[in-house]
Formats: sequence, structure tokens, C-alpha cells
Amino acid sequence: MRKIAVILAGFLFSFSSFSQAPSFITSQIDDYINQGLKDWNIPGLAIAIVKDGRVVMMKGYGVRDVKSQAPVDENTLFMIASNSKLFTGTALSQLDYYKKLSLDDKVSKYMPGYRVYDSAVSKLITIRDLLSHRLGTKTFQGDFTFWNASLSRGEIIEKMRLLKPVNQFRQNFGYCNSCFLTAGEIIPIVTGKPWEVYIYDSIVMPLGMTNTHTLGYGMSQMPNASKPYTTQFTGELNELPYDLVDNLAPAGSILSCVKDLSKWLMMQLDSGRYEGKRIFPWSVIQRTRDMNTVISSRKSGSQPVHFTGYGLGVFESDYNGRQIFYHTGGADGFVTNTCFVPEEKLGITILTNNDNQNFFEILRYQILNAYLGMPYINLSQQQLPGFKNELQQTATNTKNMQARVKGNNPPLSATAYTGEYWNDLYGRLIITKQQGNDLKIDFKGHNNLTATLQYMDNSEWLITFSNIAFGIFPLKFKTDGNKVSSVDIKVNDFLEYDPYTFIKRNK
Repeated sequence: MRKIAVILAGFLFSFSSFSQAPSFITSQIDDYINQGLKDWNIPGLAIAIVKDGRVVMMKGYGVRDVKSQAPVDENTLFMIASNSKLFTGTALSQLDYYKKLSLDDKVSKYMPGYRVYDSAVSKLITIRDLLSHRLGTKTFQGDFTFWNASLSRGEIIEKMRLLKPVNQFRQNFGYCNSCFLTAGEIIPIVTGKPWEVYIYDSIVMPLGMTNTHTLGYGMSQMPNASKPYTTQFTGELNELPYDLVDNLAPAGSILSCVKDLSKWLMMQLDSGRYEGKRIFPWSVIQRTRDMNTVISSRKSGSQPVHFTGYGLGVFESDYNGRQIFYHTGGADGFVTNTCFVPEEKLGITILTNNDNQNFFEILRYQILNAYLGMPYINLSQQQLPGFKNELQQTATNTKNMQARVKGNNPPLSATAYTGEYWNDLYGRLIITKQQGNDLKIDFKGHNNLTATLQYMDNSEWLITFSNIAFGIFPLKFKTDGNKVSSVDIKVNDFLEYDPYTFIKRNK
């Protein structure tokens, strides 16, 4: 694995609170994080901890750019991805408070043409349902079609009618990005302001989050922006292109830094106030935390957790006798979290720039354990061997598949596989012949997404996406005699779990 130099960046401590902090925070956390970056191959990490109304730690570790070795500091921008959801939920709760809408209004009141797969459910769906992940769809369902896609927000909402649910309406949790988009798009209908403007005006600016952007477009040109990386599929650290997900903005487009997110956390911990100023009525904040969807009500293994649920853009559970609220965010090349424990007046945010690791969550639990008085166990070292084994196995599988590309001839001539293919949800892709027997896929629903197909053996091809975040997988065409009928295409589980069937359109 590539070694990453770990550089300590700008930091801020509140010494009055620092002296009362657990020993893990006062004497161990620097070494713990530095070792974690090396062990988990993470270029950079930023963290902020707030306690009792003060910032007790705010610091950057490692680098935001592997090539330039530019350091991470408290102002370094990361995609916070789904940590954006609570901003959307809070904005809609605020609009409910001011009687601009009701969270229990039917979506059809604002979008008369809105439809989902089941026409009866279409008439029942409320704004609260959209914000609570309870439409019955599977987690991430549709996201290959929507994520980084060339679709507009309206086109994504229109395509939701093609998402066939796997569970009953309001009975099961199924994480749904397009639902949050739909809820967020009600904001311009009732306020006249686009989601990104309303969020900026009502949340970002009142909190003084001066280095936060509600849209991600142009991140590569922003000063002090982290670059995204992954070790998926190859085991090597690879830089990724920036995601372009402003078409899903209410679900995950915000860019921020730990300095700004510490303000968001302090507002959460002071009942809607920041620096003595009322930002939101307390009832607005309370409403976001009311559990709308039960995820689990059973004890989770050896963990001190008995229930987990979802409010309006935030998870909630018990943890060692305290109620905690949290969310993670995952974009290609970035995984992040925010967490707050009102009973302890404790808030944590951790931002990282390698999407293939769990250290960002391990660190959160290590901090929670320290503040909640649990015995010290090095969770990183406990979980690292399993992660490294899985990483090595995946990299070995990829190498083994690549070694099977030996110039063998496929069962049919290469031209038999070329042509136009169609999936009702995704739309069109085009397969063309390249040098030898190699094929190329152009995904017409995305901007600049392609894949190469190299024949291995036993009717299997190796698909390698131009953006490695989408994956490297084996692939088989379905044939009827000497004609190709369809192909199933799998993408990274980070995007969507189930493969898509594309039917070949014969001339």
C-alpha cells in the first residue's frame, strides 16, 4: 500500500474544557488518528468535538491532496453528502412551524402529477413519508440511474414511478435519496426560492457558516478543497473525479468543513440557539428528532444499543444509556459523519477523503466511549485485520480476473454484442467494438461514463468502468441461439445493490 505522509494542520483547543476531557482526548487522540490514517490508508481527516457549549478540539490531519501534500486544516472542504439531509429536514420543519406547509400534507398538493409505482400509494404519500425513508423501496434503489447522472431534478422525480417497491408502504426502512430530492423540491414551490438558496439563507448564513456551499459544482476550483480517493477494487489509493450530484441536492450536495459544522452542532446542542441567538424555535429542532420510522427495536449484538430509528434527516438510537443522533455521508472519495448527544452536550464531526474505510466511524465510537465512561478498547486495531483481509481478497479477485484476459475469442463474434440496449429506469446504453474483441459501453444517462469490456473465458467478460468508483466486475451476456438478448450490469454497492438488466434492441 502507498504510504501517506501525515501532516498536522491548523487546530484550536478550548483549554478550559480540554482539562476536563477524558484522557483519550487529552493524551491519546493525536497518536490514535495518525496511526489510523496509516493503517486505513486515508490521506486526510478533519475533526471537531464540541462539549458544554465550547469547541474542545478542531484539527486537521494528513493531506487533502496526495500529489501536492497540501495539508488538511479546519477549513478544508469535504463533500458531506447525506449529512445534508438534516439541513433539508430542518428547513421543512421550519416551514411547517411558520404554516407555509404541513409535514403531513400530501405531496400531490404541491406536485399534482407526482406518482410512484403504486397508484394508491401515490395519493397517500406525505412530505413526512419522503423524509422518513418509508416508501417501501430498497435502500439505494435507483441511485445508479440518479447519481452523477445527466438527469434534471424534475426528471429524477418523474422516474420514481418506475421504482418497484420491495416492502410495504410505511412498514419498512429503505434509504431513499430521490425521496429527499422530492421533499426538497417542495421548498421552491412554497417559498419561491430554490432549495440551495433557501438552505443558505435560513441555515448557513444565520449560523455564520461562511465556508459552506450548498451546491458542489466547481469544487475542483475551490480553495482548500480536498480531493477524493478510494482503495476499492484494486487495493491501491486512486484519485477519483468529483461527484456531480447537484441534481440530488436536497439529499446530499453540501460542501463544508469542520469549523462550520461545529457551529451546526452547537446549535443542535443549544436547542436551536447559537452564540445566544435564536436560529430556530426549539419545536422545529424537536420535530426533526421525533422518530418516524423504526429501524430496529432489538438489542444489537454486544453493542450497548437497543433501538434505532429515523427522524427527519437524522438517525437516532440509544448508546450506553444515552440518546444519540447521527448521520453518515458517503460520496465517491469521501465518507463523513456528524453526531450529537444532547444529554452530554457533546457533538462530533469527522470528515475523510477515502471512501473505502470504516475508521471515520470507529473514531466516532472511540470518542463516544471515552465521554460516556466505557472501558477503553482500541476499536481500530480490533477491526483492522478483517478490513485488510477483505481489501486484499478484493484486490486479488480483481487481479485474477484481469489475468484471465488472454485474447480468447468470445462465443459469438464481437460485433454480435454491439448495438443499443435499454433499461426502463436507466434508459439507453450503446456498445461498440474496439480493438480486437474488446468492447466499449457508453452510458447515455451519465456525463462521460463509459466502460470497457474484455473477454475472459467461459462466456464471462470483465467490465471496467472509466470511473473506478463504479467498479470492476465479471459480466455475462444472455443469448438466444446466435443472438444477444440482454446483459446484466452491476455497479459498486456504494451506489446501488442490485444489477440492471438491459435489453438489446435489434434493428
